[in-house]
Amino acid sequence: MASGPVLIGFDGSDASAHAVREAGALLGPRDALVVVVWEPDAAYQVAAVPMIPLSLTPVAVDVGRAMEVEKELYAGAQEMAQQGADVAREAGFEAEPLVVADVLSVPETLVRVADERDAQTIVVGASGRGGLSELLLGSTSRGVIKRATRPVVVVRQFAARD
Repeated sequence: MASGPVLIGFDGSDASAHAVREAGALLGPRDALVVVVWEPDAAYQVAAVPMIPLSLTPVAVDVGRAMEVEKELYAGAQEMAQQGADVAREAGFEAEPLVVADVLSVPETLVRVADERDAQTIVVGASGRGGLSELLLGSTSRGVIKRATRPVVVVRQFAARD
């Protein structure tokens, strides 16, 4: 049995905050790692867009400004992770924030960190949008379930309608 913390994927949404609170009620007080996955180099990706097939004029990239934007994006991810850890502490967890770079995809990154930390379980939120989409999981929760070798708790944001 895994001996590490509960790993909570957090993206700042109402659904992820709801998942943290529900996980606190379900899993009780224990160590938790609140993980925010961010995409490094996002500020540079505009330069990677193929311009010729789109018949667009190439745009010069201000590397200095792109670096500033990267720093701001990372700082925002750190702040989001801290907010998630605060919610987790209010829910009864002994929580620590962690920002991790997205190397491949968010689900793969969450599962990798869970494996590295020997997480007891992975908690993710899923937002219900009504109709058919309520029957389906979001891409992150679906991807985590598909890849994880440990228990996964998916918490829907909205209760089922009668």
